[in-house]
Amino acid sequence: MEPIVKEDIQIVKRIQANLESCILGKSEEIMLLLTAMLAGGHVLLEDVPGTGKTVLIKSLAKSIRGQFRRIQCNPDLLPTDITGVSIYHPKDEVFIFRPGPIMTHILLADEINRATTKTQSALLEAMEERHITVDGETHELPHPFLLLATQNPIDFEGTYMLPEAQLDRFMMKFSLGYPDEATETKMILSQSVVHPIELLQPVADVEQIGAIQQRVKQVHMDDAVAGYLVAITRLTREHPAIFLGASPRATLALVQAAKAYALIQERDYVIPDDIKVLAPFVLGHRILLHAEARMDGATVQSVLQSVFQQVRVPIRLEK
Repeated sequence: MEPIVKEDIQIVKRIQANLESCILGKSEEIMLLLTAMLAGGHVLLEDVPGTGKTVLIKSLAKSIRGQFRRIQCNPDLLPTDITGVSIYHPKDEVFIFRPGPIMTHILLADEINRATTKTQSALLEAMEERHITVDGETHELPHPFLLLATQNPIDFEGTYMLPEAQLDRFMMKFSLGYPDEATETKMILSQSVVHPIELLQPVADVEQIGAIQQRVKQVHMDDAVAGYLVAITRLTREHPAIFLGASPRATLALVQAAKAYALIQERDYVIPDDIKVLAPFVLGHRILLHAEARMDGATVQSVLQSVFQQVRVPIRLEK
């Protein structure tokens, strides 16, 4: 493959700096978000209200000059409110497609678990195929397209569980969490006059992001590292504590995420540590534990650590 383009690294660092100026103390989570974007994957942010999820997403859209749309999910939301609808034009006697908010570069589906399962399923085709079908006609989505969904983990009234098929289409799931005391103090001082997002300037454009996504695919993964990755995902299907393991789609998602993470780390090849860093966020939401294992105190993260310990790490790699 071609050596890493230095401009790509500079672009990523500028975006990272932009996001860190708006969301303080969340460098790891910002790195995960950038990894998913460069890998062409979607992200599910599960956290309590007020932790900065929406600000983070809006900051990303502004940083890359991307079109941004927001859907506030609720039980009254219809699939056509997301995808758009064909309206009959009596003068011309034709149907005209009125695109919905999904026709954008970055789509925020806020509190996605408040939408009904029928409405949630309207996103499946877009997430996987990058196009939508309305009244039998296919409409391509803008490129790149990134869906960022949020959900509240503690509010059960008026919410609907995301089906496993849809969870499997999110490349990553993670939380922002509360800031520490020092960070929260710094946050209130920095926002006392104006919010940092209002001063944010674009540092890239969507065409550049699309080009980097293509170069991510060229990042090298040694056969030994690929075997290590596959061994991890396959063991999740055989582990006695796991009822539902990672799918082949999860394997492919972990490959792409690892390549994007390697590029961000200024490497043109993947190492086993890349996989160990990302696997909890790529595989965690795809795994279901047996009830007996949960009753014994097992968690998805603890079981994944057990999986890592059982898989031999390749030592000698040829780039």
